[in-house]
Amino acid sequence: MKEKEQQSSRGGFLMTMAAFVVVVAGMRAAESILVPFLIAVFIAVVCFPSLFWLQRKGLPAALALLIVVGGITLMGTLVTALIGTSLDDFSRDLPLYQSRLQEKAQEFITWFRQTGISVPEQKILEVFDPGAAMNLAAKMLTKLGGVFTNAFLILLTVVFILLEASSLSAKLRAVSGESNAPVSHFDSFIEKINRYMAIKTLTSLVTGVLVALWLTILGVNYPLLWGILAFMLNYVPNIGSILAAVPAILLALVQFGIMKSLFAAAGFMTVNVVLGSIIEPRIMGRGLGLSALVVFLSLVFWGWVLGPVGMLLSVPLTMAVKIGLDSREDTQWIGVLLGSESSLDGEPETAETDLPAPEDIS
Repeated sequence: MKEKEQQSSRGGFLMTMAAFVVVVAGMRAAESILVPFLIAVFIAVVCFPSLFWLQRKGLPAALALLIVVGGITLMGTLVTALIGTSLDDFSRDLPLYQSRLQEKAQEFITWFRQTGISVPEQKILEVFDPGAAMNLAAKMLTKLGGVFTNAFLILLTVVFILLEASSLSAKLRAVSGESNAPVSHFDSFIEKINRYMAIKTLTSLVTGVLVALWLTILGVNYPLLWGILAFMLNYVPNIGSILAAVPAILLALVQFGIMKSLFAAAGFMTVNVVLGSIIEPRIMGRGLGLSALVVFLSLVFWGWVLGPVGMLLSVPLTMAVKIGLDSREDTQWIGVLLGSESSLDGEPETAETDLPAPEDIS
């Protein structure tokens, strides 16, 4: 009897893993369709609090939706215009910047040799190619700009998601009959996602604005481009802030030398320490933490499946999976494994989190 149960358990595990592989392969094959849809879901989730806030203020649902969609269209147009103009200029000057970085690297190698330190020049330049970071940033922004060529499809999907938002709970209640468990799980899931995304978007926006202002003061070229990159990569904790800082710091090194590049690095460090390590954890609390290993693995996994957009959405997507797992008792243990060590202290994650409501931070 026990052997049959063990065989059944092994068979179920193998079937689950096989289904997971098939789903991942399907996601990679459908990347061109899935990426615009995920961006639309991401934008809609960010806009839920604004839509519901306008409705609570007494605006008709149609007018509230029109205002939100108008705001999305305006922001998308501005971002696309800024990325397009700055990215074209930066891509045109990229070979010049890369050659200057090679010269700077050669100067550092010469300085090391003068101090008596033997440095293998060719191997150093192959392993630590300073132009590769700027090239990676340009490719990432180019691919992100290419995604927005489906702007009409994304906007239309956002509109339909927002239209369905207010009625989805009622539909789940009708399907579940007298049981409110599916509805309560869904409401809790949406509430936590809304709060997380509202806080993360606000801190990312402040990060991008402060970075752009600081680089403008220093005189670094394309400050708006680096501010937008800092805003987007701020959704990726720890690693994202480093990826966003490196190209701007290298550009400052090329333009002005070592001192202003250090000032640029100090600005990035100050903004990320104050917002990412002090302010954001206080607002967000500990209830939605992911372990550092899970953050890194999710970055690699979603980046492999969905490309640069997957890297930007890796933490929100993993957070959505984690909250969904936490909402059910039979899968809560997986959510605990995905969580950080600090999330084990205090109340369990199925309880209400410490996150403030979106209207409290607006």
